[in-house]
Amino acid sequence: MTSFDVAIRADAALGEGPTWDAREQRLIWVDILGSRVHTYDPVSGRRTVMVTEQHVGAAKPRVGGGLVVNLRDGVGLYDPAGSSGSSGSSGSSGSSGSSGSSGSSGGFRWLHRELVPGRRGNDAAVAPDGALWAGSMRYDEDRGGGALSRIAADGTAHTVLDDVTVSNGTGWSPDGRLMYYIDTPTRRIDVFDVGEDQLPRNRRALVTIAADEGYPDGLTVDADGCVWVAFWDGGAVRRYTPDGRLDRVIALPVRRPTACAFGGADLTDLYITTARTGLVAPHPLSGSVLVVPGAGKGLAQPAFAG
Repeated sequence: MTSFDVAIRADAALGEGPTWDAREQRLIWVDILGSRVHTYDPVSGRRTVMVTEQHVGAAKPRVGGGLVVNLRDGVGLYDPAGSSGSSGSSGSSGSSGSSGSSGSSGGFRWLHRELVPGRRGNDAAVAPDGALWAGSMRYDEDRGGGALSRIAADGTAHTVLDDVTVSNGTGWSPDGRLMYYIDTPTRRIDVFDVGEDQLPRNRRALVTIAADEGYPDGLTVDADGCVWVAFWDGGAVRRYTPDGRLDRVIALPVRRPTACAFGGADLTDLYITTARTGLVAPHPLSGSVLVVPGAGKGLAQPAFAG
């Protein structure tokens, strides 16, 4: 049985979106419903928390430092700490961290705003070309109420999928020629071919999930091209080969793991975010970040080009 450790003991309502920041050698993750962006340095143990004024579906590193965030009303940018970027009314620095440090950022500004009543940003990913693929969903999870959009560095937005219910995991094969995607209620892991214009086409199911396995949520792709998926209400992370064959299951004590990502200096440690929301009697580790040391070999994730 694969063993796991507790990387960060926390009580996040909806922990999501673990991302390894290669520049800063730290993990970034969010508590969507807590409106918080967290960072964690596994070497020093230093943690920071930044409070946002809207629910935050995802936070990813930028090429020059700082963060791009998928918020309720669109996509915004935080400049690096200490910079003098213009500030906005939809993001603010917060405080607290396990080591007494406070979250900090430079100015906030909107990159792309799209106000849709009843809808918020959810999971997001940065493509090999540096664009952000930002998903959304309705708070009531109404069918077809979300979307998946590509946001370029200059803020140009293109809606790629507009009949989405709960947009979740997005990732690319090591050669960038395939894109994997999950709209959670479909109970499928889909795969697309990626054209020279970097847009996906020829959508088909890679894996169809049985009802007793839970719902596929966030995903990551490893150096072998295998797809690791966290299963909401499934209590596990599962790895699928590029041809859709299940070849590994990591059972977890929490009912709602939400997403996973490889991190650490050699990208071999698998970090897993978890949620407490909606559980009558959550496990004591629900809302924490778990880690499976030496789980595999991840891919270096690109930073947002903007």
